[in-house]
Amino acid sequence: MASFGERLKNSWNAFLGRDPTVYPVYGSSYSYKPDRTRLSYGNEKSIVTAIYNRIAIDVSLVDIHHVRLDDDGNFKEIIDSNLNNALSVQSNLDQTARNFIMDVVISMFDEGYIAIVPVDTTTKPYNPGAYDILSLRTGKILEWYPQDVKVQVYNELDGKKEDLILPKRFVGIVENPFYYVMNEPNSTLKRLIRTLNNIDRLDEQNSSGKLDLIIQLPYVVKTQTQREQAKVRRKEIEDQLMGSKYGIAYTDGTERITQLNRPVENNLWQQAQDLTSTLYNQIGITQTILDCTADEKTMNNYLHNTIEPILLAIVEAMNCKFLTKTARSQHQTIKYFMDPFRLVPVNQLADMADKFTRNAILSSNEVRAIVGKEPSNDPKADELSNKNINQSSDESQPSAVPTEDEETSEVSQNES
Repeated sequence: MASFGERLKNSWNAFLGRDPTVYPVYGSSYSYKPDRTRLSYGNEKSIVTAIYNRIAIDVSLVDIHHVRLDDDGNFKEIIDSNLNNALSVQSNLDQTARNFIMDVVISMFDEGYIAIVPVDTTTKPYNPGAYDILSLRTGKILEWYPQDVKVQVYNELDGKKEDLILPKRFVGIVENPFYYVMNEPNSTLKRLIRTLNNIDRLDEQNSSGKLDLIIQLPYVVKTQTQREQAKVRRKEIEDQLMGSKYGIAYTDGTERITQLNRPVENNLWQQAQDLTSTLYNQIGITQTILDCTADEKTMNNYLHNTIEPILLAIVEAMNCKFLTKTARSQHQTIKYFMDPFRLVPVNQLADMADKFTRNAILSSNEVRAIVGKEPSNDPKADELSNKNINQSSDESQPSAVPTEDEETSEVSQNES
């Protein structure tokens, strides 16, 4: 790894194109965190944000590392690189690695696709050759070009979001694996948001004191005089309702009153419930997962059908953009470690690992790789053998191949 002085001399910044340490001491100040993701209109609804937040938290709990694989494609070791630090410790000045991944997931759900932007690198990424990534930011994609994208990225140097045009080969572009059920204009999620917006609008009307009544008068309102009479009658009913303790008024026997919205509101609530249920099924989540009361089977389905596709989308986008062909030929990769024992109680963990190795399903080092541990140097840790079979007893068993004396005796018997 290059020395700090060499990195400082050759480092590159997306906003400045020069040494990232040269910036004003003071920038703009805010009463809120300016780099935080602001959801699009409608996506801030309680049920929508609950889904976004739950999934983002669970994705961020999975470790992601810059690693080296062995010749068989199995995990060998974690690489001590700046990229690994950005993926596992601190992604930028404002975000830990887990905060950054949460930002990636929530922004991806909100927009449909996002850019992972290497803001600081050891050398200019436009030049051929390897470079190490020092910091990462989530960028909102504003415009698409054949070879480039315009992204909006938070600039920690002045505390503002800025628009940058960057080559696609330099930016990790992540598309929501659930795009067609969450981000298409007529997708289940968009229809749910529109329904919730209509319910909110009706709630505002109801809370404002408006009753939305239609009064059918016993005469046709055509002339100016009749219009004035209708206004007077409407005012009388309004005064009755406002002056009544329980909101009760009387009308003439020939008048008919119709109240709007109530049936519509009830129908909208049913639509919202139906759409919510459909969305849950389409993205592999349940109410028990949101309530943190899901059983082991439900959680396993959720981890494999919802969390893992999102992790794959993120990791594959970074692998193809942040690692050169030379790095990949050296068995370098960005890998997530989905812990299959995450839902297993600690007292059962050792028993399960023992069963895997004892029945020759996995070697000890394969079990260690699954849980994100480096392989053991013990040669036996790579052996795949069934420990339920007593090897020493096998050695003591008589051989199935006949001895020379036995062969001679058998021949003599046959001749006689």
